[in-house]
Amino acid sequence: MKRGKRYNELIKLVDRSVAYDPSEAIRLVQETAKAKFDEMVELHVRLGVDSRHADQQVRGAVVLPHGTGRTKKVLVFAKGPKADEAKENGADFVGAEDLVEKITKENWFDFDVVVATPDMMGVVGRLGKVLGPKGLMPNPKSGTVTMDVTKAINDIKAGKIEYRLDKSNIIHCPIGKVSFGQEKLEENFKVIMEAIVKAKPSAAKGQYLKNVSLASTMGPGVRVNPVKI
Repeated sequence: MKRGKRYNELIKLVDRSVAYDPSEAIRLVQETAKAKFDEMVELHVRLGVDSRHADQQVRGAVVLPHGTGRTKKVLVFAKGPKADEAKENGADFVGAEDLVEKITKENWFDFDVVVATPDMMGVVGRLGKVLGPKGLMPNPKSGTVTMDVTKAINDIKAGKIEYRLDKSNIIHCPIGKVSFGQEKLEENFKVIMEAIVKAKPSAAKGQYLKNVSLASTMGPGVRVNPVKI
């Protein structure tokens, strides 16, 4: 892949053979974020598990203390009082069968997170083939299938992120914007890493954290020493 002149200059600031302490890695990510917009800092964690096995899945959700710097649009599937509660507490879209029709017929995806009350999962299940591949299907483990729609909405708006393995056994998730500064990025990084370590499946054998790296949207990757986490 051909890189631009700016990227090739920035990459000289990072020693690819070194796994840095988390604080030094975050400092380097900020130093190499030179785009004209406020870049997102992304975390990439390769785990020593096999996502093809159900007992080695790693997924969950955590509220970052400083959020991600990204405002998320929340869609809630609910009826009656719970629909009213969702509307009153900041949900961007609330509905039931009408939303299923809008998504399937209009290919509408103007939302970032889907929350559903348990009684609505039969309806939401019709959307499994379109929501699943996009990582948008509500799930009890991530707190998005719940009767407490107020808490779910508040947590998401406050900076709750969901993490899950991809087919390559890697977790990708944002930890904040470059403008957050060193301290806030470090705190967010610590919280998400603690959650991932805690989520280690009992079936996982050998080294769990295979490779950890951080990078800004347009910057080079910086390896993090997993022993220091």
